[in-house]
Amino acid sequence: MSETDGDHDRKNSKGVFSTLVANGDWLYLKGEHKKAIENYSSALTLKPGDRTCFVGRSKCYLKMGQAGDALEDAEASLKEDTTFFEGLYQKAEALYHMGEFEFALVFYHRGQKLRPQVQEFRLGIQKAQEAIESSVGRPSSVKLKIKGDLSFLQKDEERAQPITAIQHLTKEKQQQPQKIPKKKMTTKQLLGEFYSDKKYLENLLKDENLVKGKTKGGEPLRDVIHGCLTYLDTCMELWSQEKPIGSQEHQSKLKQKKCRKAHRNVTCDPTQFLLRSLDDIDAELTAGNAEESLKKAEDVMKMVQGWSEKEVPNKKEVLGSLHSCMGNALIEIGDMEQALYHHQKDLELAKQCKDPDKMSRALDNIGRVYAQLGQFSQAIEFWEKKIPLVRGGLEKTWLFHEIGWCFLELGRPEEARGYGVRSVAAADDIGDEKWKINAHVLVAQAELKLGNVESCVSHFEKALSCARLQEDEDAMKAIQKALDEAKQQ
Repeated sequence: MSETDGDHDRKNSKGVFSTLVANGDWLYLKGEHKKAIENYSSALTLKPGDRTCFVGRSKCYLKMGQAGDALEDAEASLKEDTTFFEGLYQKAEALYHMGEFEFALVFYHRGQKLRPQVQEFRLGIQKAQEAIESSVGRPSSVKLKIKGDLSFLQKDEERAQPITAIQHLTKEKQQQPQKIPKKKMTTKQLLGEFYSDKKYLENLLKDENLVKGKTKGGEPLRDVIHGCLTYLDTCMELWSQEKPIGSQEHQSKLKQKKCRKAHRNVTCDPTQFLLRSLDDIDAELTAGNAEESLKKAEDVMKMVQGWSEKEVPNKKEVLGSLHSCMGNALIEIGDMEQALYHHQKDLELAKQCKDPDKMSRALDNIGRVYAQLGQFSQAIEFWEKKIPLVRGGLEKTWLFHEIGWCFLELGRPEEARGYGVRSVAAADDIGDEKWKINAHVLVAQAELKLGNVESCVSHFEKALSCARLQEDEDAMKAIQKALDEAKQQ
């Protein structure tokens, strides 16, 4: 296999080591988590210790509310390589859902240090810190145990970045340090987003059991925490002298001016604002933060609805995109009824705009919702409407395969075979070996149900040949097993 073919394979089948794993990934996306777990478990019997399978199964357990099992699989994925960032993220997510916010924060930080470009870790740190701040009341309520890696307490470059808005002390306030309330307020204003970190570190110091521990490097945790607090105090002193001292009124006016300027930027250039907003909404969803993605989409929609067609000439298209984003977020949350409503609104707006690409998107999503609900006839209805709008070969391959799978679930193998054959042809056109395997397996399953054993064997053999071309031993074993069973009939 050439280097180019290898790159293509990695892009199109990342994390897929066998047909069973591919089915697991596919079922996970459809929300059929129990079936997905069965596939991942079967794949693990063929290749014990495969970290991709463990991560996939961990995700399913998490969706089903089984955080303990999710954590166990996440830890198994890290057994051979503790720097496996997908496993680290999954472990952090499992701990977060178990309410172990402090330890989730540890692994979000560790993952970010290894892969700073992965946004999921940054968002994980943010939500874990917010959860800690919400749950921590008086210092006595903080009950941490000595376990896990607390290396995130060490100073790093992130914490050395200057704060943009600094509230300075007046000379009178500097001469009256006994006024504790004002001093506290000033500290918060000076440290800004780091103020919560300071409070968190101070709370940690009050846990006698925790501070007796040591880092992996052997440094006492008490010293590490004290070092971080000293560092923050030094930064605060430097920042307080960085700019001339101003009055409270002057600071207030500056803030108002900045707010007005920000508002003008939005209203003067709504296109750029909307592009940034849609990127943010998509990033939140990609990071697995569906609730935040939905909230941002709702906020932007309220704003857009108040704008005129003159301000936003493509207002209907923008609203359609927002409905689509909200629908996708609701699918992840599990509210299928509301998800269907928003995707149907997207379809209505796309028809009004006569935009085939947007119509295709909406039909795709509506079919996906129905498929996840197990309403396969409705899924087929909308996906078949999408067929004339499909342009790319890969999308055709996927769509024909999905429709065929729905027919198979409905006990209509003849129609399933027809769409499976079309999926094979589309996969051949674009030379996608992964989808050739999936399409041939679909046809083989349909032929088996129709009693056409010879044809079934033929398609399994073709799928096996494709797996050999990719040098995928796990897929070869799985298909060989199905092929042997078919031959026995």
